[in-house]
Amino acid sequence: MKTLAYFDYFSYPLTCEDIRSFLPQLCDQQAVDEMLSVLLNENIIYKIENFYSFQNEPRLAKRRRDGNQRAVKQLAIAKKVASILGRFPYVQTVAVSGSLSKYFADENTDIDFFIITSANRLWIARTLMHFLKKCSYIAGKQHWFCMNYFIDELGLDIPEKNIFTAMEIVTLMPMQGKNQFKNFIEANTWTGNYFPAHIISMVNIPEIKKGFIRKCFEKIFNSRLGDIIDKWLMNLTDKRWQKKTKLGKVNDHGARIKMLVDRHFSKPDPKNFQAKVVQQYENRVKRLLESNQEVVCTYFF
Repeated sequence: MKTLAYFDYFSYPLTCEDIRSFLPQLCDQQAVDEMLSVLLNENIIYKIENFYSFQNEPRLAKRRRDGNQRAVKQLAIAKKVASILGRFPYVQTVAVSGSLSKYFADENTDIDFFIITSANRLWIARTLMHFLKKCSYIAGKQHWFCMNYFIDELGLDIPEKNIFTAMEIVTLMPMQGKNQFKNFIEANTWTGNYFPAHIISMVNIPEIKKGFIRKCFEKIFNSRLGDIIDKWLMNLTDKRWQKKTKLGKVNDHGARIKMLVDRHFSKPDPKNFQAKVVQQYENRVKRLLESNQEVVCTYFF
């Protein structure tokens, strides 16, 4: 019920395999099947085709199927874009995040990327990649280059330890830089408290190869000059984003923009969205358990 409640916030029905993968505890498939039968018989959940949901809405199954099909095409594009981003100086890992990392895309889905850079060179790497993003507007491909979340190798431990952040971490899809991504996962083993059964696939993830130009660039900026420029770019970006937030600027989806800036990370302000999701999820679970207290006590305790 907790697993279905989380995805129900996004109107995303789950298969039996999905449910088992995202359970908050380890459980064999037979036990999952038995408990789903109980919930179905008590009319607490519904089954549409091979999907389970709290909503008896056939359109949700169609929405998911269509979204999964679009995601296949988007991920093929994301793989090519990731190979380009991986060539930039100081980039250690490129991974797909957001809804696309959960194999879903609608007509307006951006290709979101999670980037890990070398220590204390995040802002140089980010600035260079955002020059590419600016150029992508000319071709109308800016939605392919949504680099929303950066950390460097000194900031691998994510401080927001909640179900939303855990979900975003375990569903990341690494495209470049396997070893650094493994270091990131090892630095965030706390996600296992939320999703102990979920397995992150790292099959056929290439390591990032440094080309001649990148090697030369990094040789020049692996110096005190590089430290000065990286800090200056961080402060410059922070001032620009504070101004945008103060003016009430919104992104392409109409949401107010705000960014958190640090030497070791650049990320959207979690208060803008994740706190809302976590709170509504907790409220939903509480209501579900209270309204189905008799069934829960009878079958599960």
